[in-house]
Amino acid sequence: MTDIPSKMLSARIRNLDAMSSQRKLDGVDNTDIALALGDLRPAQALDILRQFAPDRRAAILAAAPAGEDEQWRVRMRYAESTIGHLMDVSALSFPTGTSVQTAIDALRDTIRTRLVTYIYVVDAAMRLIGVVAFREMLYAQHGQTLDDIMVRNPFSLRPNAELVDAMREVVTRHYPVYPVCDADGKLLGQVRGQVLFEEQAFEISAQAGSMVGVEKEERTTTPWQRALRFRHPWLQLNLLTAFIAAAVVGYFQNTVNAIVLLAVFLPVLSGQCSNTGCQALAVTLRGMTLNEIREGRARRLMLKEAWLGLLNGLLVGLVASVGMYVIARIEHNSQAFPLALITLVAMALSSVASGVAGAGVPMLLKRAGADPAMASSIFLTTATDVVSMGLFLGMAQWFLL
Repeated sequence: MTDIPSKMLSARIRNLDAMSSQRKLDGVDNTDIALALGDLRPAQALDILRQFAPDRRAAILAAAPAGEDEQWRVRMRYAESTIGHLMDVSALSFPTGTSVQTAIDALRDTIRTRLVTYIYVVDAAMRLIGVVAFREMLYAQHGQTLDDIMVRNPFSLRPNAELVDAMREVVTRHYPVYPVCDADGKLLGQVRGQVLFEEQAFEISAQAGSMVGVEKEERTTTPWQRALRFRHPWLQLNLLTAFIAAAVVGYFQNTVNAIVLLAVFLPVLSGQCSNTGCQALAVTLRGMTLNEIREGRARRLMLKEAWLGLLNGLLVGLVASVGMYVIARIEHNSQAFPLALITLVAMALSSVASGVAGAGVPMLLKRAGADPAMASSIFLTTATDVVSMGLFLGMAQWFLL
């Protein structure tokens, strides 16, 4: 067993992925592991704890400070990215009718070891009926009860609420702590605003990687073997979808052989349309995060992105068509003007399809029960490549051959 202070131990694993952290902690004393995990983000600590074998995990929980073991057990009952997964079950509560002096006397020892922001007032069934700010107790009159100084019908969160939904609820409130209650209003615990924002910041930082198939768990310190295992399956998927786009080009091989200039503009068309789709994808994901895409707005969003795609496609297509015309004339191609016109039309229509796909892909993934950001860029690129290349080469074959 190693003998490393818990603070130093937590610093060593803070920037590691869960499996790497577990391997580093494997030879450490159970008590030190429990203390080190207590210094991490709640979700990160649970991810690491789950990496241990059941017997070792139970031993670590048993070695945790009083109350901490129950804390982790409760959190593990809830799904990842939910409020229950981050909840502190040791919320301080008093029954209705408790005098201020009684509450102060009961808290004298508690405030020496933990930060107390709010005190909760509950009824006989443990339903939350009010919240008292700790500082308000200092100004209370002798003989007053907590009921006299509490805020009634306080805002609370549900333990099964998704983190992103909870963030929408608290973004305009800015409370340091939020009570967590079940559907019947029974007080289950509390969650600190700092914990919510830290976890949301981590989720947002992982979103860009999710779009291209990078797992949320991967960090800059993740060993290359595990990074390979995280990334490679998505690259295989990307290769499969690339074959689909390649099949479209292969279908029009005779057209490309007859008009070689078309091959020069395929990357131009594909790149512009992919970028158009990624712009729509980024806006859509942001709208979904901020809950802007409610029922009835999805159709309007797709129409808007189609219109933007058409306008951008026409403007970019004008420049591309001029380039096509100039190059075709330099090569003495007698079909310079038709090629330029086909380039313009293909760019405009492909950009429309890209805008619609950029807005539609994450919404379809969400409807299917998947993470809207997960590998969305891979599916989007495939859709834009197939449509843009198919339109461009198809019109060239139809009108020029």
